[in-house]
Amino acid sequence: MSVFEAGMLVCFGAAWPISIYKSYKSRVNSGKSIIFLFVVITGYVSGIIHKLLYSFDMVIFLYILNVLMVSADAALYFRNKRLMKIGEKH
Repeated sequence: MSVFEAGMLVCFGAAWPISIYKSYKSRVNSGKSIIFLFVVITGYVSGIIHKLLYSFDMVIFLYILNVLMVSADAALYFRNKRLMKIGEKH
């Protein structure tokens, strides 16, 4: 297991709970890019696949945690998009 890889994933992952909270509370998508979120998800999924095929260790759980958090933020993006559209109708 690489301590540096784990450190990178912990540092990157630290930002997602804040982003999720802001997305949930604000109910808007200002400053969000769904393309960016999908690129990040793709990167984490690639890391998971690499761990499964070539280098399985406990760091895979950090990849899984991060992909779940980014996926939650992406789901909130679509929720907020729907809420913003409903708000425009009123």
